[in-house]
Amino acid sequence: MKLYFLVIIAIVFTACNSGSSAQENDPLPTGEVIVFTNVNVISMDSESPLMGQTVVIENDKIFNIAPTAKYPEAAQVIESSGKYLVPGLAEMHAHIPTGQQSEQLIEETLFLYLAAGVTTIRGMLGHPRHLELQNQVADGSILGPHIYTSGPSINGNTAPDVETATQMVREQKEAGYDFLKLHPGLKREVFDAIVSTAKEVGIPYAGHVSRDVGIQHALDSDYASIDHIDGFVEGLVPPEKGVNPEENGFFGINFTDIVDEKLLPFLIQSTIDHHVWIVPTQCLAERWAGPLVAADMLADPEMAYMSGETLGRWEESKNKMQANATYDPDRAQRFIDLRRRIIKAMHKSGVGLLLGSDAPQVFNVPGFSIQHEIEMYVAAGLTPFEALVTGTVNPAKYFGYDNERGLIKEGYQADMVLVDGNPLTDISNLGKRSGVMIRGKWLSQDHIEERLATIAENYRK
Repeated sequence: MKLYFLVIIAIVFTACNSGSSAQENDPLPTGEVIVFTNVNVISMDSESPLMGQTVVIENDKIFNIAPTAKYPEAAQVIESSGKYLVPGLAEMHAHIPTGQQSEQLIEETLFLYLAAGVTTIRGMLGHPRHLELQNQVADGSILGPHIYTSGPSINGNTAPDVETATQMVREQKEAGYDFLKLHPGLKREVFDAIVSTAKEVGIPYAGHVSRDVGIQHALDSDYASIDHIDGFVEGLVPPEKGVNPEENGFFGINFTDIVDEKLLPFLIQSTIDHHVWIVPTQCLAERWAGPLVAADMLADPEMAYMSGETLGRWEESKNKMQANATYDPDRAQRFIDLRRRIIKAMHKSGVGLLLGSDAPQVFNVPGFSIQHEIEMYVAAGLTPFEALVTGTVNPAKYFGYDNERGLIKEGYQADMVLVDGNPLTDISNLGKRSGVMIRGKWLSQDHIEERLATIAENYRK
């Protein structure tokens, strides 16, 4: 009798675990179908990849994921043995050329994001053209990642008083921008008026922390996100130091050696209590303010996709910073190390981190800088899986689309990156791409390289 029950249990267990394989009566997808075969899936709802799967895409959605799956003979099949599918990444501190710049530059910039596996961008310096661009990308008339955009900058110059600031908030809400971008220089009373008006009309606000506002008041004011870890280094300076806040330097670099890190848990708890997300842009800090040399970064392959004029500005800015009499490369490295400790402490305490590099900015090429950024999170102490969460699962939660994007899961949007090796064992494998899928449209690496070569050639003429 005991043997009989063991046999029954084995049969039931086998039946339950074979449910994901193709069955005779399973429906076939009927739309445009693309199939990845023999692929390893990093779904991001588990740290263990699903090995040797067949992933069926119908139109712009994931139709089926199974060891074997049925699909029509006319499907486009991408044989993917040994490769890994990862959800498309989000660049949460991106910039898009404005309407004053050429349409060609706008489309090239959007393509650069896609070429590096970035399928969602949060534009942090809005322009009316970006609202049109959102719709054009969404309807497929322009190829690009999903776009979320701020309105034009709200800063000490554009919003010098309460009346102007509140008018800007109402106008940007009415225009249809997704959120407000706050830049430095805001007076405390102007900032408070922005916050109260934004809450009244229902539009989030994100970005920098003005000196007159300070990190604690910013956190208490419920930012949607604070970018660059702005204000946190200054917030770690004990009051008895009596520093002049105007002398903080680049995101507090001048205060590096007088901070008290025992103050960090309180700031972190305030961040959590007010549900404030953090976009580190560590890549910007390390590549601009850090001791890296301009000539070495100019040798990075992705620099071929930027104009000589842009590269010249970046080189001049970097060299000028390092040539300044007050610049100390050892202190700069201590500043970088401090920021890494802040990132690690935030993550371990449960602060929501969002992947963002601030591209295009000094030596940050759109899309490609995300690889540098995510590697820096791993260097700060996150595991590769935890680092990937900041660019996949967390942005989906932030935007409220976590039931349709951010995972590789049946019914979800088909935004994915096919890479040659497992990024969970080595995050650098994330940069070894075999192609990118955006809204179910497949961009093979051959196609990507051909387009990139054209962009590079245009800048060499």
